[in-house]
Amino acid sequence: METVHRVVEFVSLTISVIGALVTIWGVVESTLGFLALKFERAGKDEITRSEFLRQKLGAHLLLGLEIFIAADIISSVVSPTWSKVGILAAIVAIRTVLSYFLRMEVRQARE
Repeated sequence: METVHRVVEFVSLTISVIGALVTIWGVVESTLGFLALKFERAGKDEITRSEFLRQKLGAHLLLGLEIFIAADIISSVVSPTWSKVGILAAIVAIRTVLSYFLRMEVRQARE
């Protein structure tokens, strides 16, 4: 049983790292795009490109949040105490609300 516990913890940690990498990738990509946009000459499509950067960042954040939720769910399988389930429920609720509003913003920006 101890081996299963360690394997699930490793899998959960690996998935969390992947979620962090996805989020960091989006932030770096958007920051570099923003800096490139600001150092170029101002043009007509500056607002369009800026909005595109926001959409890309929002998509990365959404994916990162979903990956973090998956890691939390997997980690709760190892030792499902009521306190851990309560904490997990709160974390999932907060991340789900964030995901919902980010998804709405991305959808509105596309329209």
